[in-house]
Amino acid sequence: MSDSDFQHNNRVAEEMATYVTTLPRYSRYPTLKGVPLTRFFSDRMMVVDVIRQGIPTSLFMSIKEMTPFSDQEWSDFLDISLKSLQRYKKESDYVFRSIHSEKIIELMEVTAVGFEVFDSGEDFASWLNSNSHALGNRRPIELLRDSYGKELVLNELHRIDQGVFV
Repeated sequence: MSDSDFQHNNRVAEEMATYVTTLPRYSRYPTLKGVPLTRFFSDRMMVVDVIRQGIPTSLFMSIKEMTPFSDQEWSDFLDISLKSLQRYKKESDYVFRSIHSEKIIELMEVTAVGFEVFDSGEDFASWLNSNSHALGNRRPIELLRDSYGKELVLNELHRIDQGVFV
């Protein structure tokens, strides 16, 4: 992972920790500061609570900056118009609905794992946009629109990390 990718990842982890501690159930979790995103994803109940609370625009903007996805791709993933997405980005108090928050979290998870597996964000982005024999000769980015496809992509990333190639 490049220094820039590492910095983005750490910034999102810090912002996620700050956001999680604003939720009533986690207000006594000061130990979340400085914890990597993998810790967040390992606590599935915390993930559920964050999704149900909704992702605020400020956190989304940090996540978006960390990921290799364009505004148009985010619009497609979230199934909202590009114009609406751009309007939400300008509203500092906007909180994404849980259906959108879940997709944001899923894409953040794929990105965090991708950064762990590949040496750089550029390598990860290149892999996302290249046909994969293991994924039916589809580009991994094409599968990220739904949770089943996201699981296929995550599983393939884990196989690559373990050195298992199809």
